[in-house]
Amino acid sequence: MTVSNLYVHVPFCARKCEYCAFYSEASDGELINRYVTALISELELVAPNLKPRTVFFGGGTPSLLNLRQWEQIFGAMDRLGLLGAAEWTVECNPATVSADKAKLLRDGGVNRISLGVQSLDETLLDRLGRIHSRGQVFKSFDLLRHAGFDNLNVDLMFAIPGQTLAIWRATLNEVLALGSEHLSSYEVIYEEDTPLYEQLRAGRFAVDEDLAGAMYDEWLDRAATVGFRQYEIANLAQHRRTDNPPPYCDPEIPDRACQHNVNYWRGGSFYGVGPSATSYVAGVRAKNWSNTPLYCEHLEQGRRAIESSEQLSPLARAGETAAFGLRLAAGWPFAEFQRVTGFDLRAGWQDDIQKIVNQGWGRLTPERFQLTPAGLRFADAAAEMFLRPD
Repeated sequence: MTVSNLYVHVPFCARKCEYCAFYSEASDGELINRYVTALISELELVAPNLKPRTVFFGGGTPSLLNLRQWEQIFGAMDRLGLLGAAEWTVECNPATVSADKAKLLRDGGVNRISLGVQSLDETLLDRLGRIHSRGQVFKSFDLLRHAGFDNLNVDLMFAIPGQTLAIWRATLNEVLALGSEHLSSYEVIYEEDTPLYEQLRAGRFAVDEDLAGAMYDEWLDRAATVGFRQYEIANLAQHRRTDNPPPYCDPEIPDRACQHNVNYWRGGSFYGVGPSATSYVAGVRAKNWSNTPLYCEHLEQGRRAIESSEQLSPLARAGETAAFGLRLAAGWPFAEFQRVTGFDLRAGWQDDIQKIVNQGWGRLTPERFQLTPAGLRFADAAAEMFLRPD
C-alpha cells in the first residue's frame, strides 16, 4: 500500500508559548542543522512507500528554518520523488515570514500557509508568550499573497485570560477583513506543565465557560456572514469551486477545507516524520521519540527513531475511526465508513447512534450519521461512546 499523506514535525520555536504542550524547544542553530540532516534520512527510509497527495509541516515553528535549510529539504524531497502534492501546508509565525522565504516556499511547491495569529491584541499576545506583533500579522499576510499563496489559514485562540467579548469581536472584524480562505479557532486549553496551567492553579484568573461559549458562537456567526462554512469543530473554510476538486468528494465538506486534516478525521493512513511525530500505516500506529538529540542519534545510525507502536484489532480500529470522524460536521457517510473500516456503522453502533439522536446531539439519514451543531460542542463525549475495547 502506498501512503499518500505526510506530516513533518519541526520542533523548534524562537520561544516557548505560555499555553503550548506540543513537543517543541527553543531554537539552536547547530541542533537545527543536525535535525534537518536526520529528517532527510528519515524521509529516505519512508520514501519507497510514500507518494504524497498532502504534506503538512507543523511544529513548533516550521517557518523558523532558514532559506538554506529549506533548500536542503526541497532538494531531498525532489530527489526522493516526494514533490507535487495537491496540498502542501506549512505553519508559519508572522514574525518569521520574509519576502524571500515566502517566495522560496511557494517556488518549492508549498501552496497553503497556516498563519499562527492567535490574537490581534498586543496585551494578549504578550500574555500568550507570542513573539509577533499585530502589525507583523498584516505584513506577513500581504507578503504571502504577493508570493502567490491563494490558500491561507488564520489560526486564532479564544477564552484567553483577560480577553473580553469586545476584544474578541474586534479581532474577528479585522481577521475577517483579511479575506483568508480558512479559519481555525481554539479555546485555550490548560495543559499540565505549561505556565498558563500553573497560573490557573495559583488562582491568578478563573475560567469562564459561559464567556467561552459566547465567543465560540460569535466566531461561527460572524464568519458565516462572509461565506465560511463550519466543517469541523474548530475549523471553517470557504467553498470556492475549482478545476481540481478535493479527493474526499463529500459535498458537505467545503473545497478549501484542509485536506490533510480531513484525511486524519476520516481514518486515512499517513507517515509522520520528525521528533514526536505519529504515523498510522497498515493499521499500526507508531510514535517517534519526543527528544530531538535522541531522534537525530537514531537516524544517524540508519534507523527510524520510533519510541512505540501498537496494532489495534479491526473492531477497535473501526471504533476509533468512527470517533475521529464525528469531529467533522459532515459526520460519516455510511458507504465511506464501510469502505474505510470494513464495518457497517449502522449495525455495530446502532444503540450509540440512537442514544445520541435522542439527546438531540445527532442527525440520522439514510445516507449518513452526523452530529448536530449542539452535538459538535459535546463531540468528545459522543466520540467516547463509539470506541470499542481492543
